Amino acid sequence: MRLLLKVSRPRFWFYLFGPYIVGLAAGVTDRAHLLDWRYLLLGLYFLLPANLLVYGVNDIFDYETDRLNPKKAEYEALVAPDSRRRLFYWIMGLNLPFIVLAAGLFDARTFAALQTFIFLSIFYSSPPIRAKTKPFLDSAFNILYVMPGVFAYCMAAGDLPPVELILAGGLWTAAMHAYSAVPDIESDRAAGLRTIATFLGGDVTIVLCLVLYLAAAALSANHLGIVSLALGAAYAVLMIASFVSLRTGRIFELYSRFPLINAAAGFIIFWQVALDKLL
Repeated sequence: MRLLLKVSRPRFWFYLFGPYIVGLAAGVTDRAHLLDWRYLLLGLYFLLPANLLVYGVNDIFDYETDRLNPKKAEYEALVAPDSRRRLFYWIMGLNLPFIVLAAGLFDARTFAALQTFIFLSIFYSSPPIRAKTKPFLDSAFNILYVMPGVFAYCMAAGDLPPVELILAGGLWTAAMHAYSAVPDIESDRAAGLRTIATFLGGDVTIVLCLVLYLAAAALSANHLGIVSLALGAAYAVLMIASFVSLRTGRIFELYSRFPLINAAAGFIIFWQVALDKLL
């Protein structure tokens, strides 16, 4: 169990659970609906099981790269080849019951949103697509972090959320992914792994992140108002600070604080949605 928790990256759980509760809050029409047992049960899925799917599949296929990356041994998890089969069975055992349950409980559109999440989660790391080794496709696939919100919204509202919000979320997660690849440039190049950051280099990748964060803020402004603009400005400042950190060799220190920064941003967005829809 200790290995499962470490592989699932508990500090990153809110990247899936956060969009789920935001999508749910945006989709429901009555606060009482939030206590629907189906919503509560599927919320549990986006804690350990779904995160184990995303990061466990990644670790199964990334050993040759991860063993060259000090971050994996010190900050995350290094899954040795002899642990892969056991991890695979745990991933299957914890995910399949929720997938089967969702297929039986919800309509085709809602289940398709969950299937899209599962597809993107698996083939980001797994052959034959292995999107993480293809610059730009690697960042685009990170819209998988938006899909729990799309799924929750469909589940509660019976329809898709506004397209511009899905696009804004996709741009934000693409920026998040591209930024996370910057501290790994040297180890990824040493392992022969091509990513958006190894292709563009650190400086250009950070500029791209800046553009993506600002575009996401602009696309969501009609729905989130001043919150969207304020967060866009905050991330712009963080990207500017990242230029300095990159030159002083301290980019990983700033990157390691991003879970807290992103959690704060998600909390603000949740309350904006809750104030508009539920209070």
